[in-house]
Amino acid sequence: METQNAKLTSVKGPDGHTLTLADLPAPGISRWVTRRKAEVVAAVSGGLLSRKAACDRYNLTDEEYEGWEKLYARHGMKGLRTTRLQKYRR
Repeated sequence: METQNAKLTSVKGPDGHTLTLADLPAPGISRWVTRRKAEVVAAVSGGLLSRKAACDRYNLTDEEYEGWEKLYARHGMKGLRTTRLQKYRR
């Protein structure tokens, strides 16, 4: 299973701090808060983790991850809030 780019050991996280594989949410997480979603998106977009590896690690569908990615790109961390889905998903 591909989990890490051989050259990258860290990327810039959503809050501007360094993010490593050890900093990512644990596999099997069941409660997805905004920060955790943003960390996974940042890890994938920065090349720390492949999209497939992220989906496998966190048991996400491609559609679910793609939704996070689009909302984060358009609205930042606020777009990942579950309480605001109606506002941001149009």
